Amino acid sequence: MTLPLEGITVVALEHAIAAPFCSRQLADQGARVIKVERPGTGDFARAYDARVKGLSSHFVWTNRSKESLTLDLKHEGAREVLLRLLARSDVLVQNLAPGAAARLGLSFEALHRLHPRLIVCDISGYGDDPRRPGPYRDAKAYDLLIQSEAGFLSVSGTPEVPAKAGCSVADIAAGMYAYADILAALLQRAKTGRGQRIDVSMLESMVEWMSFPLYYAFDGASPPPRAGAAHATIYPYGPFPTGDGKTVMLGLQNEREWVLFCERVLERPALASDERFASNAQRNVAREELRALIVQAFAQLTIEQVEARLDAAQIAHSRLNQMADVWQHPQLHARGRWVSVDTPAGPVPALLPPGVSDPGDCRVGAVPAIGEHTEAILRELGYADAEIAALRSAQAI
Repeated sequence: MTLPLEGITVVALEHAIAAPFCSRQLADQGARVIKVERPGTGDFARAYDARVKGLSSHFVWTNRSKESLTLDLKHEGAREVLLRLLARSDVLVQNLAPGAAARLGLSFEALHRLHPRLIVCDISGYGDDPRRPGPYRDAKAYDLLIQSEAGFLSVSGTPEVPAKAGCSVADIAAGMYAYADILAALLQRAKTGRGQRIDVSMLESMVEWMSFPLYYAFDGASPPPRAGAAHATIYPYGPFPTGDGKTVMLGLQNEREWVLFCERVLERPALASDERFASNAQRNVAREELRALIVQAFAQLTIEQVEARLDAAQIAHSRLNQMADVWQHPQLHARGRWVSVDTPAGPVPALLPPGVSDPGDCRVGAVPAIGEHTEAILRELGYADAEIAALRSAQAI
């Protein structure tokens, strides 16, 4: 099967998460992604940890199906390699420090004059468009800092302590907007024949995701309170312990479900008409009293018994799974979502991209070693063995 992006070549000057996550989506859909790394050390995310057979969990996640080309872009010979590569490429994705790409002669304006079909996607913390730099343009931007700057921490956690997300949500948001914008730019280029610049900001991506709490606090209104793992404004909607030490997550949405919950789950039908809990607004105010009643009822039951009652009442629920539970999740296995991907340390499991039904409908290629494809790419660009040896001797590759 021909994949949607086969024939598209992407050059990625990338590190950490946002840009690598974007380019991995492109690789999944068949694009050839050539990842440019520093000689010797590579993407610094390779050293974040050693949890996957000695490899970094972040790197294995975001870098499958790519080719690794090592270049020291401070060296003139390495820059010449990159320019040759860009001359036959469709997309450049980069998340270097703001202004760094321009200093290397890789601004959209400079590249567009040479390669008018090239799409250039710049990913940064606060935006890197020279026409609208803004006061934060040069600030260092890491995922947690952007979560904080975008207000995410102000509505996450407990009333006493704010909390970050347990995964890199700001990086992921920026990476996915970059991916979508690149796909749109490829469609636009098919109409116009010209590439364009895409300027993706982590802050703007994260603030878009914060639109519900922003509108909830519209025109000076109070923001959603921090409510831990519970919903900030709907109750009961959140975690409750069961008698066997596990946790079930409830999700009641309306008054009809509240009545069924009282009758069939708590087996206390009179609570449905109790004035303290007569509407969601009242249940939200009296959540501590209601929580105590639910905990008391569930204390006599295992999680399986609670789930059986919830299923009978058609009340939405889930388990509070740990990572080990997710690896073994029966739904993922039943739907064949796990495949194997090669790495320098041997095969590891990998999740098929959402929306892909069959492994043949996407590419799930190997995670590259540092510089694994350097010599092959240089030969493809016309470099002779002696020239490659000279570049290596000069530590340009």
